[in-house]
Amino acid sequence: MSLPGWPWIAAVRFAGRGPVRRGALRAEDEGRGPISNERATIATIAEEAGVSVPTVSKVLNGRADVAEATRVRIEELIQHHGYRRRRVAPATNAPMVDLVFHRLGSPWAMELIRGVEDVAREAGVEVVLSEAGEGRIPRTEWLESVLKRRPLGAIMVFSDLEASQRRQLEARNIPFVVVDPVGEEVDDVPSIGSANFNGGMVATRHLLGLGHRRIAVIGSAQDVPCSTARIAGYRAALEAHGVPVDPRFIRHGNFSVDGGHRHGLDLLQLADRPTAIFAGSDLQALGVYKAARDLSLHVPQDVSVVGYDNIDAAVWVGPTLTTVEQPLMEMAQQATRLVLALSRGERPSSTRMDLANTLVVRESTARPPSDA
Repeated sequence: MSLPGWPWIAAVRFAGRGPVRRGALRAEDEGRGPISNERATIATIAEEAGVSVPTVSKVLNGRADVAEATRVRIEELIQHHGYRRRRVAPATNAPMVDLVFHRLGSPWAMELIRGVEDVAREAGVEVVLSEAGEGRIPRTEWLESVLKRRPLGAIMVFSDLEASQRRQLEARNIPFVVVDPVGEEVDDVPSIGSANFNGGMVATRHLLGLGHRRIAVIGSAQDVPCSTARIAGYRAALEAHGVPVDPRFIRHGNFSVDGGHRHGLDLLQLADRPTAIFAGSDLQALGVYKAARDLSLHVPQDVSVVGYDNIDAAVWVGPTLTTVEQPLMEMAQQATRLVLALSRGERPSSTRMDLANTLVVRESTARPPSDA
């Protein structure tokens, strides 16, 4: 699948004393002698923005020490005048890409790391690992270090970037790709994911085919796109089979064992409890297993369980877990190829790539109890 136009922006170096480099300016040269068209454009932008030439240079270089309102005004004028910025070569001789995780300890992280490293190794590129932390927004320290080392690009896994962070990366011509974005998708930010709607529909159809009608779903927060899409697929499958959607059976939490355990306990203690639970992640599914054990229920005799991801633990538990397999390694490989292509100036034509997923049927799903 091809990918959309990307705002290629190259930074202009702010030079010190000595000869002015092509595409660079010194503040002390302002107003002296003849000036090039490029210089005139920067001077015009500075004049119209009501700022100095060095301030424009700071914005072009992605410097953080410019007021946000001033930065936005200058960026608008840069776009208006069609100013073309030079791409600045990475500050280091060793090409690299940044790989940023929400949590490095996630069980699927290693699969993604392998995928990124496979492609990076073939391209002769190093990989720098970072962790965004609890807020899912990379810390200021990360952004500052990236701007200093100037990687070929950044791959954000289940993380997000603030608008100001995106602008600073773009100003330094550092492209970025998001794997499974956690916030609202932005049109000009390429992202890689799997067919989450289809995954939710396939999982629910499997349970319907076994005869289940009281099917619950546990997702992540309501503003997480991948979870929203999976629940939409769940709804679509129920509606297609003429099964009413029970709002009590739709739960939102997080993709953790604790989240699955908490909601599993609530669901399985309902008077007309669900006979099947579709969990938004394998970790949630393991939490449902624990909830069933706590209530002296058995999987799948009393409740069928479907997970999502197909992590290694899915075959270690008993009964083995039926789950929707995400092509995690392929997602990482595609994200790496894309960010490297963007670093070469190749222009994409679509902002989103969704890879196919598959249902892996194991021992955790069966027909509902005869008395259900």
